[in-house]
Amino acid sequence: MNVSFENVSVEIGGRRIVDSLSLAVPSGTVLGILGPNGCGKSTLLRTLYRAQKPSAGVVRVDGDDVRKLDGRDVAKRIAVMAQESTQEFPITVREMAMLGRVPHQRGFGADTASDHELVDTALCEVGATHLATRYFAGLSGGEKQRVLLARTLVQQTPVLVLDEPTNHLDIAFQLELMSLATSRGLTVLTALHDMNLATEFCDNVALMRAGKLQVLGRPHEVLDENAIRAGFGVDSRRLEHPLTGRPLIAVAKLPPATPVEPQPTNHHTEPVKELA
Repeated sequence: MNVSFENVSVEIGGRRIVDSLSLAVPSGTVLGILGPNGCGKSTLLRTLYRAQKPSAGVVRVDGDDVRKLDGRDVAKRIAVMAQESTQEFPITVREMAMLGRVPHQRGFGADTASDHELVDTALCEVGATHLATRYFAGLSGGEKQRVLLARTLVQQTPVLVLDEPTNHLDIAFQLELMSLATSRGLTVLTALHDMNLATEFCDNVALMRAGKLQVLGRPHEVLDENAIRAGFGVDSRRLEHPLTGRPLIAVAKLPPATPVEPQPTNHHTEPVKELA
């Protein structure tokens, strides 16, 4: 299921957070959205799942304006793993994961045997089976991320939104989470800070700066030294990973008085399944 942002702008408190941004995500591909804190990554994603209304422009899923879909239809198309969860009410891990089935049920609590099987499988996949009876609010940040990923998998949607999903996670589960999310043939949009995770798991990357799209394309083409310097204000070098052979980006603080030049927007959006 394809996703598109058409001249999307978002203003909050008189400040433009996203500025006339357009990009397309072909069905079944993984888009990584990168950029410094405050560049608008999360705000852009929130317009997709209707947590934030655009000030201008249209967000479409499979050609349909998401603002014109009912809530249940949106939840059947898009599952979301947000940066944090504020649920403080007493709900167990198993109950939290089961919330992913609500859009598919006729009434709250109408859990079927199939629903329970999906929850069991998802909790096992994310390594959270042992947490099933614990209260969600009492978990560590990393444990919560595991459970929230299980909930999105249980939801069984064609589009998956991951907003900085590797926060609070150890290195091993960062790789495991990204593999679980991107290996299912879904359309995935994920906001990331780690450029090496982007090169490993994303078909395309969009680099944002100050609410604007700076460059869009294949990771190994887009994430060059100039784009990284302009987007993040750091120096970088591309190496070959000694274990996988894939591109590895090493970063360092810029030398004093190094100019940072903005990069032109590149609207290349063809899906790529393998990195060169």
